[in-house]
Amino acid sequence: MLEYNINLSGKTILVTGAAGFIGSNLVKRLFADFDTIRVIGIDSITDYYDVSLKHERLKEIEALSKDWTFIKGNIADKALVDKLFEEYHPQVVVNLAAQAGVRYSITNPGSYIESNLIGFYNILEACRHHAVEHLVYASSSSVYGSNKKIPYSTDDKVDNPVSLYAATKKSNELMAHAYSKLYNIPSTGLRFFTVYGPAGRPDMAYFGFTNKLVNGETIKIFNYGNCKRDFTYVDDIVEGVVRVMQHAPEPIPSEEGLGEAPYAVYNIGNNQPENLLNFVQILQEELVRAGVLPADYDFEAHKELVPMQPGDVPITYADTTPLEQDFGFKPSTPLREGLRRFAEWYKGYEPKK
Repeated sequence: MLEYNINLSGKTILVTGAAGFIGSNLVKRLFADFDTIRVIGIDSITDYYDVSLKHERLKEIEALSKDWTFIKGNIADKALVDKLFEEYHPQVVVNLAAQAGVRYSITNPGSYIESNLIGFYNILEACRHHAVEHLVYASSSSVYGSNKKIPYSTDDKVDNPVSLYAATKKSNELMAHAYSKLYNIPSTGLRFFTVYGPAGRPDMAYFGFTNKLVNGETIKIFNYGNCKRDFTYVDDIVEGVVRVMQHAPEPIPSEEGLGEAPYAVYNIGNNQPENLLNFVQILQEELVRAGVLPADYDFEAHKELVPMQPGDVPITYADTTPLEQDFGFKPSTPLREGLRRFAEWYKGYEPKK
């Protein structure tokens, strides 16, 4: 196992995308674990999905600590990012701000270029000109694209993206490597695998299916149900992020004397892909159990098996061996347990109509 070389106590942490699903849960976890930490959050609060969810997440954070500063803004605004770094001097940066979603990238490509490429470039430039001890950033399992080998390993080549979203995330990894090499910025990329949980993103399958079923609509199950996903509960994702934050990669000397970049990439996934039909079965059982749907709900009448969507892949499956070896952690929340927590949360949720 790696030894931690960053003590987060007393540090100023910048979390971009702080009103997002993973970002807000990370901030809450940081305040729970570290007494003297200061967190600066930035988020543009776009209407890609129900903004009331984002505002609720921020309210929960505000109730936790006075050492919390939130800035509404876009990381694609270079002047704003530069000002933020000059004013707050963050020592650790966690970049979670991004335009998410595979299918949305087909119809709205510009938002991905703005946030995922220009925004990430602005973060890298700010890290270059300020003494940042560690940059941790979100990548995605989507970078594996049409890879045939499973489980997906970070040693695999990822040169076959099947969506613009995946291409931007792969670009983030390349950009981070270049900046790490050129400017000695320790950076770690995290390839997240299908994150889910309470108060998550409504565009994700489990949340979207639930909204449709509650409204008596039909859910579409792609690739005729022959898809598998490595569903990863949000608390497991956050646990991995917090551990990784505390170890900045160090350059590895090479025989040529040039040295390798202080750069690393890890998968964070449940290492147990679930068939989509099994996933839907568990979801509907937990929705009935929580009282979201009646016991006599006719699920068969509300399911439709359809072909694969453009940009999708048939399976995602994380090899998490490096994460286990370096940080002693492997995501392990069972799908039923995670969906049960979601269903119980959803019981008190009022979807945006």
